[in-house]
Amino acid sequence: MTPDEPAEIPARPENPARPALEDERRPENPARPAFEDRGPGRSPGTDRQTQAVRRTPGTDRQAQAVRRTPDTDRQARAVRLGPRSIAVLILVSATGVAAFGWPLLADTASGLAHSKDAPWLFAALLPLLLAVVAATIADTGLDAKAIAMLGVLAAAGAALRPLGAGTAGIEPMFFLMVLSGRVLGPGFGFVLGSVSMFASALLTGGVGPWMPFQMLAMGWVAMGAGLLPGPDRLRGRRELVLLAGYGAVASLLYGTIMNLQGWPYIGSLATGVSFVPGDPLSENLARFIAYCLATSLGWDVPRAIVTVTATLALGPTVLKALRRATRRAAFDAPVRFEDAGTDRK
Repeated sequence: MTPDEPAEIPARPENPARPALEDERRPENPARPAFEDRGPGRSPGTDRQTQAVRRTPGTDRQAQAVRRTPDTDRQARAVRLGPRSIAVLILVSATGVAAFGWPLLADTASGLAHSKDAPWLFAALLPLLLAVVAATIADTGLDAKAIAMLGVLAAAGAALRPLGAGTAGIEPMFFLMVLSGRVLGPGFGFVLGSVSMFASALLTGGVGPWMPFQMLAMGWVAMGAGLLPGPDRLRGRRELVLLAGYGAVASLLYGTIMNLQGWPYIGSLATGVSFVPGDPLSENLARFIAYCLATSLGWDVPRAIVTVTATLALGPTVLKALRRATRRAAFDAPVRFEDAGTDRK
């Protein structure tokens, strides 16, 4: 070898444990296309990385948890009615209907036909209304989060009632009871309406034989809103029109039902609209209608107008806030505590 000739580079010995470069080919998977068919702009590891992301531990469980949260599933209810709650609700509603309607069916010889005995019957409704709350708690429908929301909404309703004191028909608490019953369901609505009326009676000094009837009637108003159709799919303007129409009808019916509580007390006045024990049902019913038109219609119609106006004006904001609070509270999801150092299996 002369100095002008380049030195020969010795060949690198082949590793017997490694095949030659030309033979180092990965067998193609017949179940998947070749790299050329994967589309432009994708590296050979893109599919493998995508599969790894999709199949990481816990991803499927997390996706199922997201799909099954109260935000995406059916709307969460603050109060679930159990068998005992339903039974007590039926009992108290039947007792309320009988107590409200007894003047139309009482005869002259009946002891219930005298207005002096009526307060005892009125007072009997109060423990039945409290039994509804006790039965709901016993059925585990009310937990700490639901009780907290019940207290907040009841306090808001009780604070709204004095705003219309002394002014004919201005009762803004009706629209709040209607919207709350719509979002939170019939069970929560009945309890909320009764508790709100009880709290407002304590706040305004309105405790009397009429208070249990007011609690019962307001509970029916909020419960009826929870029974309206389409609670999960009806949204927007149509829902507002539905709630406004129901609020108007409920406001008129509330005044009419409450007239049955005070109507027997004017029996001694012997007027054309007085209750006459023992008279035929048709005659007493005609007197009752005349009594409602002459006395409470001036209060019931403004109440309906205020409820409709407040529902259309404030309904979207209040409904959105109530639904957001219900979803974030997740009343149906039990609270669980896990150690951060343990792995999920």
